[in-house]
Order: sequence, then C-alpha cells, then structure tokens
Amino acid sequence: MTSFSTRMLEWYDRNARDLPWRVAPADSIAGVRANPYHVWLSEVMLQQTTVAAVKSYFATFVSKWPDVFAMSRASEDDIMSAWAGLGYYSRARNLKKCADLIVSEHGGQFPQTRSELIKLPGIGDYTASAIAAIGFGEAAPVVDGNIERVFARHGANSCSGPSLKQAAREFMQLTTPVERPGDFAQSLMDLGATICTPRNPACALCPVSGDCASRTAGTVLDYPVKVAKKPKPLRRGAAFVARRNDGAVWLVRRPPKGLLGGMASFPTTEWSVSKDGDTGSQAAPCPAEWHHAGTVRHTFTHFHLELEVWTALAKPEGEGWWSAGTEMDGAGLPTLMRNAWMLCSQN
Repeated sequence: MTSFSTRMLEWYDRNARDLPWRVAPADSIAGVRANPYHVWLSEVMLQQTTVAAVKSYFATFVSKWPDVFAMSRASEDDIMSAWAGLGYYSRARNLKKCADLIVSEHGGQFPQTRSELIKLPGIGDYTASAIAAIGFGEAAPVVDGNIERVFARHGANSCSGPSLKQAAREFMQLTTPVERPGDFAQSLMDLGATICTPRNPACALCPVSGDCASRTAGTVLDYPVKVAKKPKPLRRGAAFVARRNDGAVWLVRRPPKGLLGGMASFPTTEWSVSKDGDTGSQAAPCPAEWHHAGTVRHTFTHFHLELEVWTALAKPEGEGWWSAGTEMDGAGLPTLMRNAWMLCSQN
C-alpha cells in the first residue's frame, strides 16, 4: 500500500476545496506558494469559526488592507469594526499588533520558520505551523481539530484533550513530507471537513480507509474520545440603549481587556464569566424613563448570558459618542449588541 501522505496528496489533487486564500494543487505542484499574509489572516479568522462564515470577512479584509503594510497603517478601531460579528475579539487586536511588529521589526516580511513565527503576537503553535508549511514549505506539523479527528480514527487512538493533540502532532512530524507539506496539511483539513466529519463520516470515499483501525473495528464514531464538559454557568446583566430625539444612539468603548474588549457597545452592567451584573432600570447609567425592550441570550466560550435590554430617551454623561440610529449596521457592534439593538428597533 502506498504511503499515507501519498494517498492523501493524490486525493487532495482531485478534491481540494476552492478557498480564496488557498493556492490550487496544480499551481502548488508548479511551485506557486500561498501568500503568507493570506494564510495568516485566514488561519486567525478560522479559529473557532467556520469556513462559510470566514469567506466574506476575508474578502472584506483583503479589500481594505491588501497586505501587512496596509493593516499596519489601519487604526485598531477600523480593524475591530470590520471584525465585528466574528467573535473572540482579542484575535482582531492581535492582528494589528502582529502587523505592526512585522512591519517595524521584519521589514514587512513574515518570518519563514515556525520557530520565528510563533514569537509573533497572537500566533500560537497551530498558526505558526500552518503559515510555515503552507506559506513557506517547511515540513512543520500542522494540527487542527479536523486533523486530530482523522488521526484519532485512523489509529483508533483513545487519547483525549491535550494528550490527543500531542499524539497527533507526533504523527504529523513523522508523516509530513518534505515535498508539499502545506498541501498535505490542507488535505487532512479537507478530509476532516468533508469526509471524516464528526457525525456522518463517508468512509467509503476516504482515501486512507483501507488501513483505518476504527473503520475495521466498526467504531469510527467512538473517536475522538470525548472529554466530559462541565455545564456552563448562566450569568445575567443589563444593557441600556439611550437615544436622542433625532434618533441617535449612545455608544461606548468597552475596556481593551476582557470580554468584547475594545468593541463598540451600549453601556452595560459589569457581568463576567465569574459574576452576574446588576439588572433592572435602577442600574441604568443615567436617570430616564427606561422601558424594558426584552432579553437577549448569548453563549460565550465558558458561560451563557441573559442580558436585559432597556431603552429610553436619555442624556448619558462620560466617555462615549452619539451614532445615528440608521447607521447601527456599520457601527462595529459585536453580535450580542446587534441583537440588543434589534430588540429596541422592534419596539
């Protein structure tokens, strides 16, 4: 039987997904390398997010900021506004920090090795390996969730959590070919996304099913072994949508650190993963005849949130700004605050 990597690359050459940040297999074979800026941007966006959701954001970012120099010149506020809706907002702040450092310390050129890439802000083990392999042809071991699943099933490996990640990394170190290491990593990503899926794997179409231990044993769905998750706590808080007679809405900037850090927002009480915020109209930032518009529910990584939404004609004080109510779609609000605004606009 041909090697694992050979079978995967042959399958990839026929079945690779057409993605805007990717170089097609035929071009890769001809020696064309992916733009490391595109690889970096897409991989950061894809963390905790789907390909379908990322495509439009990627197109917007490369249109606004076509290279790392352009992103370095952009303001953090503009980047955060364009990122709104993707979640995990520290990723957007780190884009700016990383772009600034690449321009100031590397002359606008991405470092070409995993060991140097991992030193950059917001670039961890996975992203550094992906950029090195896909953008520069280093045989770096790339391990994402799709690759972990393929590895666990193929070897019927019962590890879970960090142990599974480490075992998958060791497997990738052994199997990643010197030629086309980026295509090999992407072949496994695609296999996990389209064939070796979590719930309905299409084993009959898999190029490496012939020596897949879990398929032979009829236990494919038992892998990867799941770690029991603790139930997420429910937190509560309140948001206050203050309006002027002309329809303008009062917005504030959330603190740079913490949940939704640095994002535009309506004033809220101080809820967090560890505590509830105040609720009720008495918690409002200024006196007014506050009307309860309803409640929005949102799930963060570690907790659920129920946020009361109150609205009134009001005159808040302190740091903030008035934004036209007709321009809320372009105000850079995170999803939670967009949902709060939708409640108010319906009342």
